[in-house]
Amino acid sequence: MSIRSSDVGGVDQVILPPVRDLGDGFTVRRALPSAHRRMVGPFIFFDQMGPAAFRGGEGLDVRPHPHIGLATVTYLLEGEILHRDSVGSVQSIHPGEVNWMTAGSGIVHSERTSPEVRATDAKLFGLQTWLALPADREEVAPDFDHYQAQDIPITQADGTRFTLIAGRSDGLVSPVKTFSDLVYADIHLQPGARYQVRAEHIERALYVVGGSIAVVGQTGSFAIGELVVLKPDAEIVVQAPQGARLMLIGGEPFPERRHIFWNFVSSREDRIEQAKLDWKTDRFPHVPGETNFIPLPAQPEPVRYP
Repeated sequence: MSIRSSDVGGVDQVILPPVRDLGDGFTVRRALPSAHRRMVGPFIFFDQMGPAAFRGGEGLDVRPHPHIGLATVTYLLEGEILHRDSVGSVQSIHPGEVNWMTAGSGIVHSERTSPEVRATDAKLFGLQTWLALPADREEVAPDFDHYQAQDIPITQADGTRFTLIAGRSDGLVSPVKTFSDLVYADIHLQPGARYQVRAEHIERALYVVGGSIAVVGQTGSFAIGELVVLKPDAEIVVQAPQGARLMLIGGEPFPERRHIFWNFVSSREDRIEQAKLDWKTDRFPHVPGETNFIPLPAQPEPVRYP
C-alpha cells in the first residue's frame, strides 16, 4: 500500500492499493483500510475483486466466515456471485443489483460461483465494501436484503450516468437500507463528460475503476486503482478525456474509533475478543448446506493505522 501526494486543489490524499493475487489469476485491490487511511465516512473496507476470467469448472469459493458490527455491500460490474448466509438467505447477485448484508451481532456467509455459471467459462469483476455500524446499532439482529437493478435510482445527462447504490446524493435517495448518512455511487463518464462532486457529505473519496480523470482547471490526473480522498467541504469538477468509471463513497465520520480484526469491526476491543472466541468455539450460527469454514487466523495481515 502506498500513497502519493497531489497538488490538485481539493484533494487530501491519493491511495494506491496493491494488487494481491489470491490464486488462479483472481486479484484483489484493497483501498481501505490502509496505513494511510482507516475510513471514509462509515466505509471501513473497500475491495476491488478482479477482473478475473474463469475456465469451465473454476470459480469463486469463499468458504463460510463470520462478521460482526458492520454491513457488507456487494456490487458487481461483471459476472455473478451466489451468496448464502446463516439467516437462511440464498441469493445470486448480478451487475447493477445490490446485496446488503447486516452483520450486527453476528452473521456467517459464503460467496461462491454457482454450479450453473461454473459449468462454462465466466468472468467476475466487482466491488465489496464494509460499512461500520453506528455504536448504538452494532448489535442489531443480522439481516440480508437484495435489491434489483431496476430499483436503484439512476440519472443521465450530458454523457454522465449516475447510479446511486446507497444513501443520498445529487437529489436522489436510494431504497437500500442504511444505518447512517452516506453516499455510495457508480458514475460512468463518456469521453469528455464531467461530474461535479458536491460537498453533501463531510468525507468523500473517488475510486477509479476504469479510465482516468482530471480535475477541471487543474493539472494532473488519477488512474485506475487510485482512491482519491477529498478534503472536507471541497467541491471539484472531474472530467474524463477518454471516458471513465468511478465509485463515489463517503458520509459522516463516527465520533468513536473503530477496531478491526479479520472480519470483525467494533467500537469496543472486548467485543472483538469475544467474537474471536465465539468463532474458535463454534458459537456462531451456521450457513445451511455448508460444512466447511475459514478458521480464525492467528494474526491477520497487519495494517498500521494513523
